[in-house]
Amino acid sequence: MLIDALTVAMEQAKKAIGVENPRLYTDFQKLLASDIDAIIIATPVFLHADHFEAAVKAGKHIYVEKPASLDVEGCKRIMRAADAADRKININFGFQRRYGQVYLKAKELADSGAIGKIHLGFARFIKSEGLSKSGAQNPRPVTEKEKIADWGNWKNLSGDLIVENNVHSIDVLNWFLGARPVSAIGSGGSTLPKRGDTRDHNFVAFEYPGGVQGQLSGTTLASPGYRDVVEQFFGNKGTIETSENHWRHFRGPKDETVERSPRNITIDSVAAFVKRIQDGKPENTGVRGAESTLTAILGRMAMDLRREVTWDEMMKS
Repeated sequence: MLIDALTVAMEQAKKAIGVENPRLYTDFQKLLASDIDAIIIATPVFLHADHFEAAVKAGKHIYVEKPASLDVEGCKRIMRAADAADRKININFGFQRRYGQVYLKAKELADSGAIGKIHLGFARFIKSEGLSKSGAQNPRPVTEKEKIADWGNWKNLSGDLIVENNVHSIDVLNWFLGARPVSAIGSGGSTLPKRGDTRDHNFVAFEYPGGVQGQLSGTTLASPGYRDVVEQFFGNKGTIETSENHWRHFRGPKDETVERSPRNITIDSVAAFVKRIQDGKPENTGVRGAESTLTAILGRMAMDLRREVTWDEMMKS
């Protein structure tokens, strides 16, 4: 069963999934009124809160892509809806690292105290920009069709680089450090001409409870084809490094363990979602997913204001 506002996209999806005569919808309300059990919300970020609230009201199991929303109010709507949801509903965010086999092994080791108390978490999300986003700025989209077609290039539709993209790494920082930050400072901007107004680089330092530091470096300025996306956690007895491709336990020079991921971690995430529905053991990660998104918004706000911003100030904004 497929839904999309663009018929071309639906035809492409039909060919990709290889299902004969799937039901097609262009109206999400009609989809939610059908007899489906679960949905994946992979719509543009600025529509997530609307679609999530509707799906919860319809009583469907929900897998919603990150981020929760592009602003504080949207995240609060997600949290309210998740809190009000029937506890039989399985609600998961597309933070697939939480379910990747390599990440789960690394987290178990971290929780065991093998590297001691973590005093610094560092995440880098370095990649090259696609050619489709190069070139001069286009006018800001006005109609709904224009917004859907160009949503990823504008801050007020996507949430900016840190919210729409780097939030994956931020979620891992919150997960391994066991909390959300109390404040953030940062800087960032746009170096190369492009379509839209999203940043192409940012650096944010988050302060977590107890003075623990979490640092994020994200950019799309890498040379074509280059990608380096990892998280590192430094303790007094060792270091853990995680990525979608591997995890690493560094104990000392020439003393480390590295293990490759057996498969794409997105498969792990979706498989876990389906299994929970099949086993009747739902989980509701709505608030957790929104808090990771709010952490990214905190970083964006610190960059926008060019000063330290606290969590409480961000939540009141």
